[in-house]
Amino acid sequence: MSDTPARPEFPDRLSVDPRSPHHVAAVVEHDIGIRFNDKERADVEEYCISEGWVRVPAGKARDRRGQPLLIKLKGKVEPFYR
Repeated sequence: MSDTPARPEFPDRLSVDPRSPHHVAAVVEHDIGIRFNDKERADVEEYCISEGWVRVPAGKARDRRGQPLLIKLKGKVEPFYR
């Protein structure tokens, strides 16, 4: 028998930003990874599985509040627990 706690399922859309309505703290508190177009990405800020996109920072650019500017990349999205 293993004593590993049950991990919640991944939602269709997830954001790591706590100000977002798509932020799910129960999922984000675990170590998660995103496979985008069969390559693992560590810089994903938000994803949507059904629409097939991820949002990643656009270099060092920042908005006026100091948050990174994000660009949307389209492709196959697969979240997983590490």
